[in-house]
Amino acid sequence: MPLQGGAVLTGLWQNMSFQTLVVFLGLFLLIADCMKRRRPKNFPPGPLPLPFLGHILHLDVKQPHVSIKKLVKEVLVHQGEHFLDRPEIPIVHEIVGTFGLFFSKGNSWKQQRRFALSTLRNFGLGKRSLAERIQEETRYLTDAIEEEKGQPFDPHFKIDNAVSNIICSIVFGNRFEYHDNRFQKLLRLLDETLYLEAGFWAQLYNSFPTLMKWIPGPHKTIFKNWEKLKCFVREAIAKHKEDLNPSETRDFIDSYLKEIAKADANSSFHEENLLFSTLDLFFAGTETTSTTIRWALLYMAIYPDVQERVQAEIDRVIGQSRQPAMDDRDNMPYTNAVINEVQRISIIVPLNLPRISTSDTTLAGFHVPKGTVLIPNLTSVLFDKNEWETPDTFNPEHFLENGQFKKREAFLPFSAGKRGCLGEQLARTEIFLFFTALLQKFTFQAPKDVKLSLQFILGATLRPQPYQICALSR
Repeated sequence: MPLQGGAVLTGLWQNMSFQTLVVFLGLFLLIADCMKRRRPKNFPPGPLPLPFLGHILHLDVKQPHVSIKKLVKEVLVHQGEHFLDRPEIPIVHEIVGTFGLFFSKGNSWKQQRRFALSTLRNFGLGKRSLAERIQEETRYLTDAIEEEKGQPFDPHFKIDNAVSNIICSIVFGNRFEYHDNRFQKLLRLLDETLYLEAGFWAQLYNSFPTLMKWIPGPHKTIFKNWEKLKCFVREAIAKHKEDLNPSETRDFIDSYLKEIAKADANSSFHEENLLFSTLDLFFAGTETTSTTIRWALLYMAIYPDVQERVQAEIDRVIGQSRQPAMDDRDNMPYTNAVINEVQRISIIVPLNLPRISTSDTTLAGFHVPKGTVLIPNLTSVLFDKNEWETPDTFNPEHFLENGQFKKREAFLPFSAGKRGCLGEQLARTEIFLFFTALLQKFTFQAPKDVKLSLQFILGATLRPQPYQICALSR
């Protein structure tokens, strides 16, 4: 009987047409895919996943943060221990693996973050010395803007350069002149890469990585650009190794090289982690703060009455004879409120970096199995109509009460919890000092017959569309 059954199956197989075989395989793959995508018991609700494509067509690639509004703080803070790790994102994994500060996990992440925070503090984070370094850079920036003589100009890469110089002085031990062509090319390379990483082709790569490796497209440019950025950092590391002085520690790279020298064989301190930790600090220390300041200048030009009130407060508290200092912030509630409102409404990182649950847990009454990927949507908090009086309107009064600055619990532009932004204190200092210094020296307005737009471009950050602005000396 078994032999007869085998002969029947063999006969069926030999007589099966190609079309029938394709249909059979298609049905088999469809059933297997549906079985794989079955929701676990008591899983949070969501849209129906499409066969093979999953949820990719449910997501608006131009405004993904609007597509997925809901839970945030429960994941980031109250149950933060369950969501500390990162999932493997194909395009990111191809570039950085699990190295560095952003995409490392487990004990390696803890060691790298602890070391980075400690080293940043050693080089001035939270101290007057770093604020003085920022003040010095504001002078270079205001001088560069003064050279435009009130004519329309794009402030993008001037601000990028100025902000980047702060983290560069900590990481590489030096700043870069605004006319340094190589560094300007590097900033433009970073800008292009961060834009492409949020684009359709990158998301397509994340959905079909094996296939996309063989298909040409903009995703290939991402890999080429990252190789150039890595090359820049590798050269800096090699130079530091050549002239490393055991009795002197000049910057983050020196500190890390000394940590490698005393690390054991199983340590997470090695040159790959140095490379990617340096890149992470360079990117985060440049892009996010620079983008916030560009949004701030745009809002000032569009809302001249707000700009006038900020300048009146600057004139009253600081005047024109000295530079703004961090000690001034507590005496400037309106300026502080404007800065916070720019951060709230511009929401430059609308979707936090994804997390993955490290154990089974319960979230808002739903079962979340170990290995579930979550993407915290900060937009849902920063635009929550139950938290903000006019969430869709630029309104500094959100942060004022009886003329005094008011902290808001729902204000989470730097994320929250143990994987919150490690450079939050640096960013807050930079934004306040750069913004007040610029408004102290200039009045920003649209070029003649130009209507400025608040439309955004989505990259790794949500940035304003390219614009030109006039800076009139006060």
